[in-house]
Amino acid sequence: MLAVTHSGKFHADDVLAWALILEFFAPNAILKRTRDENEIKKADIVFDVGGIFDPTQLRFDHHQSSYQGPLSSAGMVLNWLKEANHIPQNIFSALKDSIVDYIDDVDNGRTLPNPKTPCFAQFVDIIGSGCNSLDEFDVAFHKAAGFAQNYIHSTQKNIRLQEENKEKVLLEMEKSKKEGRNYLFFNQYVPWKKPYFAFNGENHPTEFVIFPNLQGRWQVVAIPPKELSFAQKKSFPKPWAGLRDQALSEVIGVEGAIFCHKNLFISVFETLDVAFLALRKWKLIQ
Repeated sequence: MLAVTHSGKFHADDVLAWALILEFFAPNAILKRTRDENEIKKADIVFDVGGIFDPTQLRFDHHQSSYQGPLSSAGMVLNWLKEANHIPQNIFSALKDSIVDYIDDVDNGRTLPNPKTPCFAQFVDIIGSGCNSLDEFDVAFHKAAGFAQNYIHSTQKNIRLQEENKEKVLLEMEKSKKEGRNYLFFNQYVPWKKPYFAFNGENHPTEFVIFPNLQGRWQVVAIPPKELSFAQKKSFPKPWAGLRDQALSEVIGVEGAIFCHKNLFISVFETLDVAFLALRKWKLIQ
């Protein structure tokens, strides 16, 4: 399959559109970057060039006056993938909410990237900066598209993990509430936060999550009151803040403490027994 987009300088929308095509429709497609009308006409799929928006013909341009909608080429391609059943609903929604709507807004001038807050659009612009020829822009475009594909891969992996672990989180929430515990316990790491708040975690009585970290130690996390909050329902004691190893063990009064974050939302212990001893000694868990 031959795909065509415009040559020269690129933006986040055409980069993301190409990554979406490769990921969900035609992984072996060949891309030609050109503005030659004859080459555009011969292509199987065209995006961000050509002056036509017609998903039935696989044409996805938004620059022509006949199109007055809110989408960029990225939004056009994503919507078509959904309508043609090339992408699952949960992946579609996640990509739309996390990146595609934003890129549509940036490309159509409804939103300006904050120069002090790096974002996908700025990363793409940086990759293309400094190019001085069409060949250099082509190389940079594919580099940016690889970055976009990595983002898409990671989004899909994260959603799969959330789906796989959703039931584990719900069961532990129900079990802890029944047992009168103010903590969730997992014997291996589980991406707990999104499912926890999806299941009304804001109003759940738990205040901590306990699980082994990748270094084989035991980590305790203070649960925030809301998913995106940096506060905690219940913080670790102020005397623990920022301490490590022996200094932390001496303050807690239990050997085997490893670390407490200065903002009092993470503590790490050598073993599970040490973690429980420390938490109970300071009356943090019940």
